[in-house]
Amino acid sequence: MTTSTGCESCGMPIETGRYCAHCTDAEGNLQAFEERFERMVAWQARREPDAPRADLEAATLAYMARMPAWRDHPRVLARG
Repeated sequence: MTTSTGCESCGMPIETGRYCAHCTDAEGNLQAFEERFERMVAWQARREPDAPRADLEAATLAYMARMPAWRDHPRVLARG
């Protein structure tokens, strides 16, 4: 039986490793914060097309604060 865990960057279920393919670069390294943040905001915008950018950013930062990869990042810590 295979157990899946969650990506430490976005929470997506993965079989192995710390990060999913969406959160890593071609070498398998975690993407830079700003790149990952912008992609996560864009994902939120597709889910909530009428939401103001500021709300999407706030929701994304709040979510990232729960992720091990980002919870201690200065931008996440400064959100509140």
